[in-house]
Amino acid sequence: MSTGSEMRNACIVFKMVFTCCEPFGRYMHMTTTIGNCQDPMLWCKDLMPHALGNFSIAVVQANSQMEDHSQVESGSYGTFVGIYDGHGGPEAANFVNDHLFKYVLHLAEEQGEMSTDVLRKAFKATERAFSDVVDTLWHTMPRIVAVGSCCLTGMISGRNLYIANAGDSRAVLGTSTQTGSIIAHQLSAEHNANFEDVRRELKDLHPDDSNIVTRKDGSWRVKGIIQVSRSIGDIYLKRPEFFREHPLSWLPLQEPLKRPVLTAEPSIAVHMLQPQDKFLIFASDGLWDNLSNQEAVGIVHKYPRAGIAKRLIKLALQLAVKKRELRYSDLIKLEPGIRRHFHDDISVVVLYLDTDSISKGISPDFIPMSVKGGIDNLERPCGSLAFDAANAYP
Repeated sequence: MSTGSEMRNACIVFKMVFTCCEPFGRYMHMTTTIGNCQDPMLWCKDLMPHALGNFSIAVVQANSQMEDHSQVESGSYGTFVGIYDGHGGPEAANFVNDHLFKYVLHLAEEQGEMSTDVLRKAFKATERAFSDVVDTLWHTMPRIVAVGSCCLTGMISGRNLYIANAGDSRAVLGTSTQTGSIIAHQLSAEHNANFEDVRRELKDLHPDDSNIVTRKDGSWRVKGIIQVSRSIGDIYLKRPEFFREHPLSWLPLQEPLKRPVLTAEPSIAVHMLQPQDKFLIFASDGLWDNLSNQEAVGIVHKYPRAGIAKRLIKLALQLAVKKRELRYSDLIKLEPGIRRHFHDDISVVVLYLDTDSISKGISPDFIPMSVKGGIDNLERPCGSLAFDAANAYP
């Protein structure tokens, strides 16, 4: 007879696999919600309220399966944003989308406040839970050992903004000046081997491994395999004993690992919001491959709020295809998978900040809300989330 814990784990695994095997278009609204844009792979919510202002969200698919996931959660606790840029498949990003925020809420409630410790523990719990899923599934789904996700989160609690990042997604703050211009401030630290400081960090951690970072296909990569040095998942690069006990010939490792080469430890920053802080842009690297921080905040500052996330994505796509001498009108005719040759999956959330709400506190009349990129799920009270805290943590 199965134990309660085994039954819960089986349900988690079934839900994750079933959801991830569904084509993206089956569970999202495509052109019906994006006004005059006819890109069948683009979804958005033009403008919606959150507890401390309003926001715009948009996602576009390039891969044959959508590997990006994103969410905005808002209630009496404040506002939470998550951008999860998957690689190797959608399973890890989908898992993070379903679990990380629940860990954050539970830990904040348990400790009595939001803190950097809450975020760090929530990342650790999510990593451990996904690792358990890999242990369950790898016999029937071997590729899951190489599935991972970058993970960027932002949490506004009171006047404090907490940013936690593992990977190369980015959070940028738009701040107004006395002259009325807008200045970009990057709040997240990125973990990509193309940055010299990341390569230096990896070499310091692995002084006996001359191949810890190598250049391949025009980019620096950890062990010549992956550009990011921090993620959720990618278990075969974190658990050397797993590869030794279960050798899989198709994995790109040239030799068994001596120690983990990736980590799920996030970089965390705390910023006290000021009246001149006007908005935040959270986005996966597909946006930042084509727009600088200052270009992005300039666009958000210049154009109307409604549909601004969609506008950023469309501009990024136009710039991406221009490099390949293609028109956007030609791009939208391409099938998912083929589009990946021209751009990545992209998720964008633009979060506008209401100074009065931040200084006075959240209105008791605000109705808790939840939006996940590509999925309509607008009024799920966060207090009703089914969550077993007793078996959540190591």
